[in-house]
Amino acid sequence: MTEARRPLRLLRGLYAITPEQPERARLLADVAAVLAGGGRIVQYRDKQSTMPERVARARALRALTHQHGACLIINDDLALARLVDADGVHLGGDDGCLAAARAILGPDKLLGASCYGELDRARAAVRAGADYVAFGAVYPSSVKPDASPATVDLFSAAKTQLTVATCAIGGIALANAPPLLAAGADLLAVITDLFSAPDIAARAGQYQQLFAQ
Repeated sequence: MTEARRPLRLLRGLYAITPEQPERARLLADVAAVLAGGGRIVQYRDKQSTMPERVARARALRALTHQHGACLIINDDLALARLVDADGVHLGGDDGCLAAARAILGPDKLLGASCYGELDRARAAVRAGADYVAFGAVYPSSVKPDASPATVDLFSAAKTQLTVATCAIGGIALANAPPLLAAGADLLAVITDLFSAPDIAARAGQYQQLFAQ
């Protein structure tokens, strides 16, 4: 593994996805708490802010994650990821061509792909250059209530058929996470159960501890 590909080592553990947060200072404080609790992967997801605000937030998050030796992934916006020199980008099924994104990113950045409940889509994503694939919603999700379901068994199948990390997303909480890890999930993408916790740093630590068991 080259020096530039070191972020791939982070593809196991808590995958924190930022919630919609109207206050930039609050968002940064909450992400800082995740990092203080041991989180090492943060995805910046923002569907509401203006573009100038998104750029400002992404730059601040890049500085924050860099300070903690963590990884910043930008959701659905390749141009923003390149602008702030993020560690990578995550693309949904309708957010652009994965192969083109890989060509633009080059070999030294991370590329993630939403594959919903479809193993065939995941295989195609791997061929296109994805470093990890996300399956979900594995449980009912308040963030995406209409998301297509993905079964826990999908992770067992993916473990034997794919060569990249797998990420579980959708309605994940501490209580329902262990079956996903037992089935082979490498990453747990969490929004609500993490950022709504009374002690975000402690909750991040609890998630990281699951991977040490």
